Amino acid sequence: MPGVKKVGQRTIQFANPPVVMATASIVGPKEGEGPLADCFDKIVQDTYYGEKTWEKAETKMLAEAVEMVIKKAGLQTGDIDYLFAGDLLNQTISANYAARQLAIPFFGLYGACSTMYEGTILASILVDGGFAEKVVAATSSHHNTAERQYRYPTELGSQRPMTAQWTVTGAGAMLIAKEGSGPRITHATVGKVVDQGIKDPNDMGAAMAPAAADTIITHLQDTGRKPEDYDLIVTGDLATVGKALVEKLTQQQNIDLSKNYTDCGILIYDPSQDVHAGGSGCACSAVVTCSYLLEEMIAGKYKRILGVGTGALMSPCSCQQGDSIPGIGHAVVFEMS
Repeated sequence: MPGVKKVGQRTIQFANPPVVMATASIVGPKEGEGPLADCFDKIVQDTYYGEKTWEKAETKMLAEAVEMVIKKAGLQTGDIDYLFAGDLLNQTISANYAARQLAIPFFGLYGACSTMYEGTILASILVDGGFAEKVVAATSSHHNTAERQYRYPTELGSQRPMTAQWTVTGAGAMLIAKEGSGPRITHATVGKVVDQGIKDPNDMGAAMAPAAADTIITHLQDTGRKPEDYDLIVTGDLATVGKALVEKLTQQQNIDLSKNYTDCGILIYDPSQDVHAGGSGCACSAVVTCSYLLEEMIAGKYKRILGVGTGALMSPCSCQQGDSIPGIGHAVVFEMS
């Protein structure tokens, strides 16, 4: 059918692929000690970032990342049509308060740790559809704010199991535009909520892995592609536990990811940093994608990347009531022409 941009069950093929005009990334001190330190635009040396609370520090990082990506593109905030942003905190306060000072038309999102990729898809739809020319997708998280809300106060010093992940402190922003130079967004596969009954908030990799596998399998079926058609397949924040599960689940469908698959939660930290299974949080996929992945693509290392932002769609209330943790995974294809 002429003009139809949907491919297969859940995949969008953009007729006019939007371009990633610029990216920005800000991280905390622990992330700045990791293997990707040289890739980030800014490393904050204090988790309070000059503020009275960790929550205010997170808002500050998010607002600064958005301002930074706009400046890197040589634009002003008034040039941006819309801002898509979200975070992990109650009622997405980091994004709401950052948007309050940015004064950009704003859509608040909650996709848990998949928020960066959810925002990227929605921004690309607006640009490809002719509803906007320049849109920023951004997100943030903070180790201490997330721990205080979802698990235990950091001051309590609770013992963490080896399946636990370390929430990334930082913020990432991506300016998606109709025209310009840089990686283009050619496809997106929208995730479905998948829940296999995992209830442990300290084992989110296991909770999210089935949704990630489902999205990867669906994307390959929709597009008729194979894993080797990508230079890299990367999930958001499954870390070592979730990554191993994804490989097993996809192998059951005769899909071998062993040659070109990794995870942002593995890339961002070194095992010596005592992060147990690896990284997580909204900022995990955001800062890795907005720094290392797209920088390597621009440098020529990768020509086509399939990124899958993953999220555990729980809340403190649902966990306290003993409910299971639904997962989701949204996929985006970045290509360098």
